[in-house]
Amino acid sequence: MDIRETSAAVNNACAVSTETDRIPAEIGEIHSVAVIGCGLIGTSVALALRRRGLRIYLHDTDPTAVSAAAGLGAGILGLPPSAVDLTVIAVPPRSIAAVLADCQSKGLSRFYTDVASVKSAPAREAELFGCDLTTYVGGHPMAGGERSGPMAAAAELFDDRVWVLTPDVRTRPDALRAVADLVTRIGARTIVMTSTDHDRAVARTSHVPHLISALLAARLADADEAVLRLCGAGIRDTTRIAAGNTGLWTEILRTNGDEIAAVLAEIATDLRTATNALRGDPAQLTALLGRGNAGQAALTAAMSAPVRTVAGVGAHRQLEESVSP
Repeated sequence: MDIRETSAAVNNACAVSTETDRIPAEIGEIHSVAVIGCGLIGTSVALALRRRGLRIYLHDTDPTAVSAAAGLGAGILGLPPSAVDLTVIAVPPRSIAAVLADCQSKGLSRFYTDVASVKSAPAREAELFGCDLTTYVGGHPMAGGERSGPMAAAAELFDDRVWVLTPDVRTRPDALRAVADLVTRIGARTIVMTSTDHDRAVARTSHVPHLISALLAARLADADEAVLRLCGAGIRDTTRIAAGNTGLWTEILRTNGDEIAAVLAEIATDLRTATNALRGDPAQLTALLGRGNAGQAALTAAMSAPVRTVAGVGAHRQLEESVSP
């Protein structure tokens, strides 16, 4: 998102109050939200909040996208006439800091969060931009789809899904409580992590799988139709996410490049072992397959276990304890 366009839109649309320190009695409760960025995730957030009766304002530098989102009933087209409770920044990772700085300079809301799948780099950039990190909580809903744009959005996209929050020691407890309230209203389950732990985890569970899916799908790009007709559910399942937006995923992968490269190095070692085993000792191949069995079993067990939801001051203190020396 071009921050210059966003700045102009804010200036032209309204003069927003900067008195963000006036917290109402019901601290943490969210009633009005501005969504900046009306793609799949931003529009889905807006739709999920609208079904809970919240007042939602929609903005995007692409007039087609924001009009489509408003047409779906996701909210009111345009920026709010006065400060709202919370702003959700749903733009690509490298645009988050600039958009956050712009929104905060105009007093768009009391609190701010984002939905990017990379957390460390945007947080560092936000500090360089001089953003107020006390009112900002990084966020990442563990949900999405291979289709992009507002027309792919759904209010139920986040139902019972994990939503990671990544505040740091500067985050105000009421900011974390407010964003946790938003996530609860959306229908998701909150988990608090540090930005570093989050990026290391999603490199292994989301970013590398997407890249591997794309590499597998690339093997089929020039395949004969006769070959493609032999594809069953297995190859369709493993290549489904390769249909994602290439521009967005290039940015995501590069923004978390160090963590992803570390996982790819592990996989490269296993691929060399597998290649040698195919021409030599089958026991090594069996061992690799066994590790795959163990990983899949661990994933199945974890997905069936209850997820501990944390929110509010307790979560904030938990994070402070985890990052303090």
